[in-house]
Amino acid sequence: MRTPAQPSSSAPLPAAEAQFRFYEELNDFLAPALRKRAFAYRFNGTPSVKDAIEAIGVPHVEVDLVLVDGESVDFRRRLAGGERVAVYPVFERLDIAPLTRLRASPLRQPRFVLDGHLGKLARYLRLLGFDTLYGSDRDDAAIVALSVAESRIILTRDKGLLKHAVVTRGHWVRSTAARRQLQEIVQAFDLTGSARPFTRCMRCNALLEQAAKDAIAARLPPRVRAHFDAFAQCPACHRVYWRGSHYERLRTLVAELCPAAQPSDEPATDATPP
Repeated sequence: MRTPAQPSSSAPLPAAEAQFRFYEELNDFLAPALRKRAFAYRFNGTPSVKDAIEAIGVPHVEVDLVLVDGESVDFRRRLAGGERVAVYPVFERLDIAPLTRLRASPLRQPRFVLDGHLGKLARYLRLLGFDTLYGSDRDDAAIVALSVAESRIILTRDKGLLKHAVVTRGHWVRSTAARRQLQEIVQAFDLTGSARPFTRCMRCNALLEQAAKDAIAARLPPRVRAHFDAFAQCPACHRVYWRGSHYERLRTLVAELCPAAQPSDEPATDATPP
């Protein structure tokens, strides 16, 4: 990361500098000494605004607005030296339509692809009904390819993954605890009104289908067969779901995060092995 620190004696002296100021959650990507203040960024040549922002450490997909000397610019704007650059994250409550927005337009039906560190978050997003791909062995190239080909939002703990030039949708997950991560994503992408809880298989992501008790009775534990009548089944991995002991706990979680969401009639808490 290029910072205001002086270069080594063997490197050529930077020919120019610009003043940068990052706002709100973009400060999460900066060294503590650079947060919530203007600082000098020294450079050679005429780098683009995008290259400078990412060299400082902020992925371009987290940025929604850049002002250079008070003028709204796109990522291609070149720096010559002497500029004052203000960098803002996504605006959720302010109308900045007349300005140059840099993030991709929000997806009407948000879909996600997660890196290998976010397995629990993937299950929680599926609990809320969101199409969420996750594989612990999927490398960065595969994640980027899925994001581009299927218009999926990348969720990752790896800041570098979001700096790929072709990536237009993504979010660096700040929290390390799964429930806090879920709350963070719901807020960051305003998911409260689009959740469809208890409609997806939490293991493989497929949409659940209603299952007749008679058709699956042989696979049910005796106590479940005796006390439950409504079931759903995953058409991909064939797990069977019912509203067991975890249902009320998960329903409370859903209500806290997405109070406007309408729980499905599909039972989707406890499950048989596939």
